[in-house]
Amino acid sequence: MDLITLKMNADPLILSALREDITSEDVSTNAVMRGPQLGEVQLICKQDGVLCGMEIFERTFILLDETTKVEMYAKDGDEVKNGQLIATVTGDIRVLLSGERTALNYLQRMSGIATYTRETAKLLEGTKTTLLDTRKTTPNMRIFEKYAVRVGGGCNHRYNLSDGILLKDNHIGAAGSITKAIEMAKEYAPFVRKIEIETETLEQVKEAADAGADIIMLDNMDAQTMKKAVEIIAGRAQTECSGNVTKENIKNITDAGVDFVSSGALTHSAPIMDLSLKNLHAI
Repeated sequence: MDLITLKMNADPLILSALREDITSEDVSTNAVMRGPQLGEVQLICKQDGVLCGMEIFERTFILLDETTKVEMYAKDGDEVKNGQLIATVTGDIRVLLSGERTALNYLQRMSGIATYTRETAKLLEGTKTTLLDTRKTTPNMRIFEKYAVRVGGGCNHRYNLSDGILLKDNHIGAAGSITKAIEMAKEYAPFVRKIEIETETLEQVKEAADAGADIIMLDNMDAQTMKKAVEIIAGRAQTECSGNVTKENIKNITDAGVDFVSSGALTHSAPIMDLSLKNLHAI
């Protein structure tokens, strides 16, 4: 992330996470460290994976004390190995102890998402299908989790509700029909906005294509039905497959010929990557 993004968007969230962990004081640290003492600790990888979140890890300590120094030996997007030394953090021992958990929480979560995304993206190599994330993110973690998807080799779908028009089943129900929903969206939205609409049957697919949708989501369809849907659309709109897509079943989709596949699992089901701060000592 660039510095402006960090300061404008990430810093308030990191500070909130730190406040969650330190409501009045870090009583454990204050019990054993009564004053400032320069120290050093090592960030060590404990399993193979894709590293992501190093700037957030560093920023967590700097927000506690701007004199903290993080010397990095790997960067976001690098494939790292179990036992690898990733960074050395130098600063006031009280800061190293108080910021440890929050910094690791970000780094472990983001690295886990990047790792899962890369494993999933590799399954789409050689196809025309682009891997997307969704808005199924942890509250107040979206900026970090969507960044991790990009680092892992996926692409971001819309960031939030202001970012694009996606008419789902309940929007269609509110409007009265797929055709009416698309007509209303075209009337309301500026011309620069694409209109995506969710469909569940081939009849809905035909209606959406005839009504002029820009992107048609094929929701929870099997591979054979998706192939038929792509034939019905015949290039009139881009296509997106969605619905319970995971690393384990994504290969079943690749032959359907869709343009995009969105997977909430990238952010809601990726396990963390194990990293640890070890060997703290005074210097």
